[in-house]
Amino acid sequence: MESIQPILEATGKAATAVRKLSLEDKKAILIRLAALLNEKQEIIIQENKKDLDKMDDADPKKDRLLLNESRINDLANSLHDILKLEDPAGKVLIDNHSANGLHIQKITVPIGVVGVIYEARPNVTIDVAALCLYAGNAVVLRGGSDAEFTNQILVDVIHQVLREFKVDENVVQLLPVDRRFVKDLLEAVKYVDIIIPRGSQQLIDFVRANSKVPTIETGAGVCHTYVESTADLDAAAKIVVNAKTQRPSVCNALDTVIVDKQIAAAFLPKLIAGFNQFEVEVFADETAYAILHKENYPFLKKATSENFGMEYLSQKCSVKTVENFEEAIEHIRQYSSKHSEAIISQNEELCERFLNEVDAAAVYTNASTRFTDGGCFGLGAEIGISTQKLHARGPFALEKLTTEKWIVRGSGQTR
Repeated sequence: MESIQPILEATGKAATAVRKLSLEDKKAILIRLAALLNEKQEIIIQENKKDLDKMDDADPKKDRLLLNESRINDLANSLHDILKLEDPAGKVLIDNHSANGLHIQKITVPIGVVGVIYEARPNVTIDVAALCLYAGNAVVLRGGSDAEFTNQILVDVIHQVLREFKVDENVVQLLPVDRRFVKDLLEAVKYVDIIIPRGSQQLIDFVRANSKVPTIETGAGVCHTYVESTADLDAAAKIVVNAKTQRPSVCNALDTVIVDKQIAAAFLPKLIAGFNQFEVEVFADETAYAILHKENYPFLKKATSENFGMEYLSQKCSVKTVENFEEAIEHIRQYSSKHSEAIISQNEELCERFLNEVDAAAVYTNASTRFTDGGCFGLGAEIGISTQKLHARGPFALEKLTTEKWIVRGSGQTR
């Protein structure tokens, strides 16, 4: 293939077709897609294995790449969750009649053509396609070579459903994995209305630096949990272990534990009791290292400055001890990626201060950061977690796949 322009042109034309679909049509398409995903589980898993076999077992992306029966069921179920949501397009936001008789309305409308660039995350293929279709958008997908076979079979399944409903299958397009076409997509201002990168910080930085198409960033997650001196230590250990180990390869997993020094000697042994079974490698500052070394924790290393502000995406984390709340807040300010941050405390005043003073897309008291997810937040599924502040922030999904249009009805007025 010499150029992706024909693909982009076809997607732009097909966008009209999806805008014409009724809500009932869109619901029927997603219901059928959910059923077909379950029917095609065997071949999806076979194609996914081809990608898995290419990837090193030590690569933290491998867990994200994996599709098994349970995860395919989850994908299908997420489509049914989307069906519970209102159609985000066509809502009247402003409805006025001016003095000269003009009827002026502002309504929500689909963005148009959404371009998504992502890495070894095949669930994105289904989530993004479904959300874009339900909001009335066409979508151009550019997945990574790591998930080439998996993404192709998933798009084949989507196309089968679209053909069954006599909808132009060009409304969902999968681009070739050849990297030279990424630049073409980022410069396709005539055909693509918005670009959404989802993946590593390196990918996001590349898109930000090179895209001529407006972008919504889905930022990397450097997530902290601060265990304050009044915390219930047993509950705190349970929360931190969950935030780190439940699924370490995702962006809302914990990267750094911050602990008040006055409780460090009591808390850290409780924490490593949970960490030990997952063999979590801990990079501890001087105070934490002395405590954990005395406990003979086998996966212990001394932290360097590089161990803070790092997104690990694996069973690794750092531990920072602090004198007080203010020092904890300052550490988060310095190292946070503004994704998800948590405090574990029974001091209500400090909890409220944390919620108000920490600048992040999602801020928690006494809960795991693993809940930063479109499904958990009642959004059905998500495009990604945005750490920027314009248009979308935090888990963004259906409602943010629309823009606005002014509708003016007149009867001969002139100015």
